[in-house]
Amino acid sequence: MLGLDAARLEADMSRLITHLFQQGVLDEQFMQLEQLQDESSPNFVCEVISIYFRESDKMLRNFRYQLADKELIDYKKMGIHLNQLMGSSSSIGAKRVRNVCIAFRAAAEQGNWARCLFSLELLEHEYYYFKTRLHELFQMEQQSVIAAGIGYHPLSP
Repeated sequence: MLGLDAARLEADMSRLITHLFQQGVLDEQFMQLEQLQDESSPNFVCEVISIYFRESDKMLRNFRYQLADKELIDYKKMGIHLNQLMGSSSSIGAKRVRNVCIAFRAAAEQGNWARCLFSLELLEHEYYYFKTRLHELFQMEQQSVIAAGIGYHPLSP
């Protein structure tokens, strides 16, 4: 019975990853990150993604705070932080988040407050969708490991 549950969870994870690729939520960088995980670092991807979420949450709060006062916005500083978020999103394969960061950065470079605010709302939407789906994926992975009765089980597309 445990083997069947593990196999079902593996199939569900594979379908979710495929779906996220088809939606353009993930790109090949996510799979490259997955390849760095092995038996010596079974939680590598989860740890990297958790750091990404923690830092990204701070940046999103900071963007929201900065845009609250239209007169005091430092667009250059915002652009620097958007570059950081864009780079970290690229490094984990968060394709749609990265793409919104590019548009947001362009709005910041133009000093366009209304476009920045719109871009932030879109960024928050994409980011929280990505975060929710990755949490779902990691929960499936944990259940799969438990069902299989082993300490490590890699994800596969």
